[in-house]
Amino acid sequence: MQILWVFAVLLIMAACLIVYHDTHYFHVVRYQMTSPKLAKALRVVVLADLHDTRYGDHNEKLSAKVKELSPDLILIAGDMVTSCKHPDFSGAEDLICGLAEKFPVYYGMGNHESRLASDEEENHQFEGYQQKLSRAGVVFLQNESTVLEEYNIALHGLELEKEYYQRRGKNPLLPDYMTEKFGKASPHMFHLLIAHHPQFFPQYADWHADLTVSGHVHGGIVRLPLLGGVVSTAFRLFPKYDGGLFIQGNSVMVISRGLGSHTIPFRMFNPGECVVIDLKPGEKTDGHICKTGEI
Repeated sequence: MQILWVFAVLLIMAACLIVYHDTHYFHVVRYQMTSPKLAKALRVVVLADLHDTRYGDHNEKLSAKVKELSPDLILIAGDMVTSCKHPDFSGAEDLICGLAEKFPVYYGMGNHESRLASDEEENHQFEGYQQKLSRAGVVFLQNESTVLEEYNIALHGLELEKEYYQRRGKNPLLPDYMTEKFGKASPHMFHLLIAHHPQFFPQYADWHADLTVSGHVHGGIVRLPLLGGVVSTAFRLFPKYDGGLFIQGNSVMVISRGLGSHTIPFRMFNPGECVVIDLKPGEKTDGHICKTGEI
């Protein structure tokens, strides 16, 4: 019996160490994609779901890693801050403003940013956050698009209405939803979509997004071998779109497992992720998109 107690204590200690590690450290996950639509190679870093987490007092550890990766473009896939009574934007501001001094940064809205923007009590603080980032050079894409002519990329930022984040039920996107937001996707351009919520990947694919970058699900919070993420942020068990690489037809989605957590700081077998995608011109083959490593 004593041996069982010792084993149980060791197991609990090991679990606590894993949770501590996964809530305080992140790693870099790399992907590579080729497309004949691209005019020039570029490196994209995707940041998502920071939720006020700090890697260093001013997020200098995360900032240093991103700078080391030397991206041509930084895409923010939402939820860098947390919607709450007294939001703290300083960690995200320190990180993003510092990166914007060196790299182009495009910011797609997550459900927490949208909630803060619509909250009567907190919207003035969020407006201040947006203004500070905008002055630093960050471009917010709130159901807006921009063209990166150098790369032949049309970049789109999707901001979903709050009903699409409801925890009960599932509101499908109507067939013409994406077209109403962004128009028809040109077959001659590479369409890069920032869409915080990955659940609607079939609709993004039907609209002909070449690459979608998402977050929101936090990797399933706890990850198990073979089974993947255990629970989504909407409290659905074993979500299909939990993190990593997904392909439908000619469309690809890369989901960041996020950099932080909110409410209860808990991640297990699921450290934070800084995602790097190397995009290169070239003929599309069966291996046109692949995961190339973790560091």
